Amino acid sequence: MTAMRTDTSNETRLREDICRFGRSLFERGLTPGSSGNISVRLDGGGWLVTPTNASLGFLDPAKLSRLDDQGRLVSGDAPTKEVPLHTALYDTRGSARAIVHLHSTHSVALSMLPEIDPRAALPPMTAYYLMKCGATALVPYYRPGDPAVADAIKGLAGKYSSVLLANHGPVVAGDTLEAAVFATEELEETAKLYLLLRGMNPRYLSPEQVADLVKVFGVTLPEHGHGD
Repeated sequence: MTAMRTDTSNETRLREDICRFGRSLFERGLTPGSSGNISVRLDGGGWLVTPTNASLGFLDPAKLSRLDDQGRLVSGDAPTKEVPLHTALYDTRGSARAIVHLHSTHSVALSMLPEIDPRAALPPMTAYYLMKCGATALVPYYRPGDPAVADAIKGLAGKYSSVLLANHGPVVAGDTLEAAVFATEELEETAKLYLLLRGMNPRYLSPEQVADLVKVFGVTLPEHGHGD
């Protein structure tokens, strides 16, 4: 009985956290209208995800979609059409406990630039970008909700927690909801820096500085990531 009460209490807190972070992201203009979605894994199995056609600024904790381990709706409103995207990232990154997908302006703009390396969408610009995001992959354009995006995510083999969907937006996994939100915000700010400095030959972190961050903070970079 105690375990059941604990699970229920934890789910209630997570529902409130999703709504709180969603409202914060919306109010700061990081995902307009009814764009973007958030999901969190539950300790007892299954996960919570924001509903389809719902604004992150006006979420109702009781109406969040609760899915089982197979991604089937158990309760709440119909889930976001991006369930295949979230499922693929959870399936390939065992440490992921939460996923944030936004349509944040600077990240979307970055995803449309011709020079972007799919293996490292951003250069090593700041220490906190590397510490929070590692390297960011870029996957090709798929229409929103296209199940084929799951294959593209699975093709990354869980090496990236931070991914840009071309002409669409970022999707970022974290070991907590807070970590996923903070990493998404760091990605957006770094994309903004890149656009501000584009064509100005800025000074990036050196391979030695990247190696130091990897050593001191345990930053994990995929093969062919920054500094390779």
